[in-house]
Amino acid sequence: MRITEAARRLDTSPRMLRYRDLLGLLPPVREPAPGRGVTPAPGRAPGSRVSLPPGRAPGRRAPHRQFGEDDLAAVSLALGIEQRYDISPAALAFGLRVLTEPGVRAEVAELGRRIGRIRPLPARALEFEKERALRLLSLVNSPIRGGGSRRSARRSTRP
Repeated sequence: MRITEAARRLDTSPRMLRYRDLLGLLPPVREPAPGRGVTPAPGRAPGSRVSLPPGRAPGRRAPHRQFGEDDLAAVSLALGIEQRYDISPAALAFGLRVLTEPGVRAEVAELGRRIGRIRPLPARALEFEKERALRLLSLVNSPIRGGGSRRSARRSTRP
C-alpha cells in the first residue's frame, strides 16, 4: 500500500512516516523491480538515504515506497514505544543507534559513569574479583574436592 493508506491505518500523517524513514525507524525498502527503483547510498543503512541509480536523470522522482503488513507492524511497535515511554521518534532512533554502534554505546556509557547513573568500572572489577575469590575459597573447603588439610586425608586412608 502507498504511504497515505499506511498513514491512515496507523493514525498518523504521511509526513511523520517520511520523517521516521529519514530517522531509520522504518524497515529497509525491499529491492525494487530491475530498472525501477533507487539504491541505498554507499555507507548508509538500506532505506535511510537514497541516491539515483546510474543512468537515471536528476529531477525525476523515485517510485513511491510501498508498505506491507510487516512494515506497518514495525511502525506500530515504534509508535507504541514512543507513547509508552513518552519519547520522540528522534530519541527512539538514537536509542537504536546506541544499541547498534559500539562507539556510540561506549561514549554514552562513559557519560552514565560520569554522572553517576552507571557504577564506575573499577568498582565492578573489584566486585568480580571478590566473587571469584569467594568461589575459589568455597571450592577449597568443599568435601568433594578433598577440602581440609592433607594430614586429615592421610588419617582417613589408614586402617
